[in-house]
This record gives sequence, structure tokens and C-alpha cells, in this order.
Amino acid sequence: MNSDNDTIAAPSTPYGESAIAVVRASGPLVPGLLKRIFGRTPPPRRATHAEYRDRNGERVDDVVFCYFRKPASYTGEDVVEISTHGNPLIVQKITEDLLERGCRPAGPGDFTRRAWLNGRMDLSQAEAVIDLIRARSDRALAAANHQLRGELGGRIEELTEELLGILAEIEAYIDFPEEDLPPEGRGGPAGSIRKLVTKVDKLAATSHYGAILREGVGTIILGAPNAGKSSLLNRMAGRERAIVSETPGTTRDFLEERMHIGGYCIRLMDTAGLHETEDDIEKLGMEKTLEQADEADLFLVVLDATVPYPALPDALAKRLNAGNTIVIYNKADLLQSEPRKQFLPDCAQVVLSALTGRGMDQLEKLLEGMLENEASGPEADRVAVSARHAQALGAARDALTAGLASLGKGHPPELAASELRGALDALGEIVGRVDNEAMLDKLFSAFCIGK
Repeated sequence: MNSDNDTIAAPSTPYGESAIAVVRASGPLVPGLLKRIFGRTPPPRRATHAEYRDRNGERVDDVVFCYFRKPASYTGEDVVEISTHGNPLIVQKITEDLLERGCRPAGPGDFTRRAWLNGRMDLSQAEAVIDLIRARSDRALAAANHQLRGELGGRIEELTEELLGILAEIEAYIDFPEEDLPPEGRGGPAGSIRKLVTKVDKLAATSHYGAILREGVGTIILGAPNAGKSSLLNRMAGRERAIVSETPGTTRDFLEERMHIGGYCIRLMDTAGLHETEDDIEKLGMEKTLEQADEADLFLVVLDATVPYPALPDALAKRLNAGNTIVIYNKADLLQSEPRKQFLPDCAQVVLSALTGRGMDQLEKLLEGMLENEASGPEADRVAVSARHAQALGAARDALTAGLASLGKGHPPELAASELRGALDALGEIVGRVDNEAMLDKLFSAFCIGK
């Protein structure tokens, strides 16, 4: 296992040609490296121009480097960031030279892991770093920034303090057994635990919002063959993403395109047409359509407004409602009059032409309104927990309810106290107070090298 006291180095910008690239090093060797490479250790946080010469004295590049003295650095260690011309060969030479001078290659997330180990951030903030890098919408960026500033950690700290107070109250009854726990109807620990469970549930409920922000709102295009689903995808994507043909059944698998509507990212999926067929491949495509529909958040049902409207499979029809579905009457350019909007009449309706673009503004406006309803978290909750956080909150809730049940059955208070300590451990996993090496390895492996 790599030591947390060695010095790590890696490029912090993606591979490829660019105007500027950055190579970063962190650890105890940094001050000495600066003296050997540049002949001096400049004042911290001051950009300094210099020649980078390797161990053989060969000039590699003109660079600008910045020294961050511990503990006031990203990792809490001595750090140097070297900005070079963005030639991959230069980046490689500088990185290799740092390794020859005693550094080791940084693995995925090594810099951020050190920031957590050195108390520069809690584990939820470390996760927010990757969310910030991967944010695909304004809302996702805002949520990542809230978490990076420690808002989720602050919320967990509040829950932990409340739980510690309840635990202290229960342990008082353990220390003074002559005192009886108050009956459930008269307050005491049981009432406090119920209130805490409600708060845990409220925080865990933001996981749906978090998934939408991180992955995008799953939006599926449904309809019969030749209704214009692929044409709609191409129109919304602004490019020829899907093959468009007059031959029915062209789309036999699903295509996915990410795009922005308002402040949100959506994952728009074009699917195989729903109809009766004897073609085994088309049947497989329709099965895939129904599988995707089971996981979708929003639905765009595309109808060919020039022909009779099809029937939808019962299982799919049950999922469609006014809050998640827009009915699209396509091919308006071929109509002599406005179509009768009788298909799923409770849902939002729009008439458009994917060919000419007529009605697309109205569709985008309707879709943006649905995204606001689907993806907006509670105004008071400026955090959106991840699947890992939700799992830990679920474990905390289970332990709290087990403790509550123990009190209700009149068991010795030691049993309830043991359950509440389990809840403390579960909350501690969110911010990194519990040393779970396997979980940490998995979490930081999702980072890019150099971060």
C-alpha cells in the first residue's frame, strides 16, 4: 500500500495538445525539489517564471510554477503546480523527471484523498470535488458547490449532535438504574428519536434529486414506427444523431443524447417503435424500450398526427401521467387543420413538426416546466445526497428505529444505546469518521489521476 507520507506527482490536466498543461506534486520532498530544479523556493502563492531543467541539466520548457506551503494548500501538504506549454511530450518529460527525483506516480484521487486525510475537507466535500468536475448543468454545478462548502457535512454534524444528546440521556439511565425511562407518551428519548428519524428521512429523500443532478433527467421518446421519434431527437440535439428513414423499424435499439434544457441536463433516449411485429429483432428492441421506460423520469409520446393514434402497452400506459408526460402531435407540416387532442388528454399537448421546427419552442417550454417540478429539490435543502449517502442514512434510520423499538418493549437501556451507537457509525461514514478502507478505495478510484 502506498504511504501517505511520500511525495506524489501527476499531470492535473487531460492528455492532449493544449495551450497550457499543469503538473502537480504534493508531499515533503516539494521544497527540496524546488531548490534543485529552480534554484530557489519562492514565496508561497506567487507565480514564478523559470526554466525547467531535468536531472541532466537539459532544458525542458519555460514554465510558471506556484508553491503552496503546508498546511495552506489543497492537500494540506507542501504542493507545487507547474504550468507548461500543453505539449504531451513536455508534460511527460516533466512528470518522469519528478519521478526520477523521488516522487511516486499519483493514483486516481490521491491528491483529494490527502486533503481528506489532512483535515482539509470531510469525505462528503471530497465527493463534491468529482461532482464539480463532472457537473453537466447549472443546477448540478450549484449543488456540487454547496456540498463542497460543507453544507452536507454541516447537516450531518447537526444530526450527530442531536444523536449524541439522546445517547447521553439514555446512558444516564444506565448509570443511574434507579431512575426509570419516561413512558413513550411523555417525551424523553423515544420522542427525540422519532424527531431525528424524520430529519434523517428528509435528508435521504434528496437522493432522487441528487441522482437527477448527477446523471441527468432520463427523458424517453416513445411512439409507433415512423411517428418521427428519431427526427425529434435530431431536432432537439441540433445534429443528425439518429438515422431517419421512411422504412418502419429503423431504430431497433435505443440511442442516448445529453443536452441542456433550462438549467438542467437531460438524457434524451430515442427508442424502438411500439407496434405489433413478427420480427424477432424488432421485438427485442421493443423489450429494450419498455426496460428503459421503467427507469425514465419523463416521457415524450410522439404521435403521427396524420394517421390514427396507436394503443400503448398497459404497463407503460400506467406510468404516464400529467406530471411526467408530454404528448407530441408530429408532422404538423402535413396537416390541413389542428389535430384533435384526445390522446392522454390529461397530459400536456403540443403540435409540432420535427422536420421544419414549428412548435419546438413550445415543446421546450413545456419540458422546462416539467424539469423544474421533477428536478427541483426542497428550497430549504441545499444539499442533494448521493446513493452512498442515502445508503448510510438508511442504515442510520434502521439503527434508530431498532433503538426506538427496544425502548418501546421495555428492554434494558443498554440495548437501545448500542443501536444508537450503530446509527452514529452510519452517519460517520458519510463524512469519513469511520475508517472503511474498501469504501474509501472505491470512492477515490472514481477520480481522475491528478485530482
